[in-house]
Amino acid sequence: MHDEGRQLVIAVDGPSGSGKSTISRRVAQALNARYLDTGAMYRAVTYAVLRDNVDLGDADKIAAVADGVELVVGTDPVSPHVSVDGVGVDREIRGAEVTRAVSAVSAVPAVRARLVAQQRAIITESGRIVVEGRDIGTVVAPDADLKVYLTADAEERARRRSSENATDRAATAADLARRDRLDSTRAADPLRQADDAVVLDTTALGIDEVVERLRRMLDKVTA
Repeated sequence: MHDEGRQLVIAVDGPSGSGKSTISRRVAQALNARYLDTGAMYRAVTYAVLRDNVDLGDADKIAAVADGVELVVGTDPVSPHVSVDGVGVDREIRGAEVTRAVSAVSAVPAVRARLVAQQRAIITESGRIVVEGRDIGTVVAPDADLKVYLTADAEERARRRSSENATDRAATAADLARRDRLDSTRAADPLRQADDAVVLDTTALGIDEVVERLRRMLDKVTA
């Protein structure tokens, strides 16, 4: 049993296709908590960069876009949403063009600094929240009550993502490998497991089983 009156932060990190979004939303619903998809924020900035025809190699112009964009992120786990300059972009930010460009935009230090500050403000305002991304336990919320690093083998991750997007599995696997490489080797806040995170391999686990394991983990750290 968790006291709904106290601050509670659960950090869920991991690569694409590990189950972060589905699991995080389900856990948030089970705990009557808020939900924040930080990856959607980077995708939203990427959408704005592409909209403005900014060169992906021009870090200064990318930073200027990030600094000037009005980015609103909903935290309802049942129906999360994202808007850019007052326009809903939930569908657009999941498109192939944004997916190809998001790692480059996310690697710009000024973009990360701006979004991390916004993410921390959302966490503080929310009280009880499940936050998912690639640097939550290491950078955004290093003092989270529970840190979980979700993973799965490459083949399973590609299968999940290709079934979601109706794309070729081999092409999806190659794109995931590319993003893994870029995200884990960038200079600013690379994807990595926090030292005190619990690693959970979801390859052979169903959604309900993963959610239940996370709830048991939370019971232990908040008892």
